[in-house]
Amino acid sequence: MEIEKKGVGLVPVKEKISTFRKRLGLDNFLLFLLVMILLAYLWPHLGEENGPLPLEEVTTYGVALIFFFYGLRLSPAKLKAGLSDWRLHLVVQLSTFLLFPLLVWAAHLTAGREDNQLLWLGAFYVAALPSTVSSSVVMVSIAGGNIPSAIFNASISSLVGVFLTPLWMGLFTSTSSAAEMDLTSVILKLMLQVMLPVALGVALHKRFGDFAEAQKSRLRLFDQTIILLIVYSSFCDSFARDMFAGFSATDLLLLGAAMVGLFLLVTVLIYWLSKGLGFSRENQITAIFCGSKKSLVHGTVMSKVLFPGANAVGIVLLPLMLYHALQLIVASIIAQRMAPPQTPPSVVKA
Repeated sequence: MEIEKKGVGLVPVKEKISTFRKRLGLDNFLLFLLVMILLAYLWPHLGEENGPLPLEEVTTYGVALIFFFYGLRLSPAKLKAGLSDWRLHLVVQLSTFLLFPLLVWAAHLTAGREDNQLLWLGAFYVAALPSTVSSSVVMVSIAGGNIPSAIFNASISSLVGVFLTPLWMGLFTSTSSAAEMDLTSVILKLMLQVMLPVALGVALHKRFGDFAEAQKSRLRLFDQTIILLIVYSSFCDSFARDMFAGFSATDLLLLGAAMVGLFLLVTVLIYWLSKGLGFSRENQITAIFCGSKKSLVHGTVMSKVLFPGANAVGIVLLPLMLYHALQLIVASIIAQRMAPPQTPPSVVKA
């Protein structure tokens, strides 16, 4: 008993801060994202198009490697394990690729304003993106959900998004003041840069899958490095051309509030839908976390293809980065609250 008393309060402040930050979803990657934006603001000429750093080539090949390693770790057995819950899969995929875009499109039509069209384009881009893989599965695991189905839905969403995301963006840009895009060339580029590397990875999964899984932490670091470089170069182009001059702090606060509102609205709608369909608690959790998340990885890499040479890519990516950060914070809090109570360890008496 004395040992327990002596141990109270001895946890370093640094560890307490780290634990609190992780509970809120404020990981190091989010902090590095902010650092990249700051560096782009201070030295935009280094990473802008035709600048001294060859970021265009590095990120292009880096994106292909990201999806090759993703395919290498994509286990057919795990995907097969989650195939049976077809109603759950339908809810998740319809939430990701139908509910989200319709909500943002309706908000855009209701607002009826022609200003801040780039932010509207970025908000719709968030809505059209596939679900994230790693954080969705982690949140489902914390909350005690159906993990095999979470892996299946997050993985399938990533592949389906190669086709549906550009289709939605093409529809939105054709009905708004944003520039139209050549869908055929966009989908072809995405197939070459995303689907082909994934297919090669899946083909080599049996031989190198275990090795790739063992190197998961290093591959995650590689993924994050490429994303940070894409974010840096995108914001360099935007800052170099003074694209943020027309936006105030109030605009950014309202955008952040809108992203939180979008996340919470979709979460509530999925909850009531899955409850009405009689889903088990585990499947409700999977539907909520897989259907409400959006992928920063796919968003940043697809932006290179969907918005080639656009000087305002940094602005278009801004809603996505806000959504990514805020979804991690809010989803972490929800996952902690939904987590099943743990059985306290038995006290061994001396």
